[in-house]
Amino acid sequence: MDQPPVIVRVERASRVYQRDSIPVPALQDASLDIRRGDFVALVGPSGSGKTTLLNLVGGLDRPTSGHIWIDGQDITALRPGALAELRLRKIGFVFQEYNLVPVLSALENVEYVMLLQGVAEGRRRTRAMGLLGELGLAGLEHRWPNELSGGQQQRVAVARAIAAEPVIVLPDEPTANLDSKAGATLMDLMRRLNEERGTTFVFSTHDPMVVERARRVVRLRDGRIEADERSAP
Repeated sequence: MDQPPVIVRVERASRVYQRDSIPVPALQDASLDIRRGDFVALVGPSGSGKTTLLNLVGGLDRPTSGHIWIDGQDITALRPGALAELRLRKIGFVFQEYNLVPVLSALENVEYVMLLQGVAEGRRRTRAMGLLGELGLAGLEHRWPNELSGGQQQRVAVARAIAAEPVIVLPDEPTANLDSKAGATLMDLMRRLNEERGTTFVFSTHDPMVVERARRVVRLRDGRIEADERSAP
């Protein structure tokens, strides 16, 4: 059977930061292919390079050397405006701190990226309402973020990330600010979205519960990929 297409390719990417004029390597010579429909956990201790790798894939940072392709496009040399447009069209982010707009309702937060994309009002409203219902937030559409629990805010963030139908969704430590029950619920929801919609997820984590639910685990240590493991189908 043919494999799904590669939608992210990381080729010998390194990221070196300068600290007091001293080079500090955060990621070293990393190569990785992500295929459509993958459900991948980037795992490692603090300082292992997992968040750096996630930021490079998301175009939030640039590699010092190497290349990164998203949906067949080399993003390494893109100008800032073109890179911002690619992030808007092809990448969904779920941040550890949720990053919901406090003056927008849950519904308006989910609509926001689609609004930036120029999606017609009726279509974006219908899609946002449907996603909130699918993620167990029916009846909470008009609540402000500060009226929602942490788990509810994170589900709104997931709905916002997938509403614009990106090529890939990148959650950063998605359960870090949630209790174990809310974290398990969130991961089960993302796993269901992956299985039923084919949404591709790559998330950084150190939470064993998240790792257990991943279908592929990429382990990093000292800025290098040391293992890439797939669970049995």
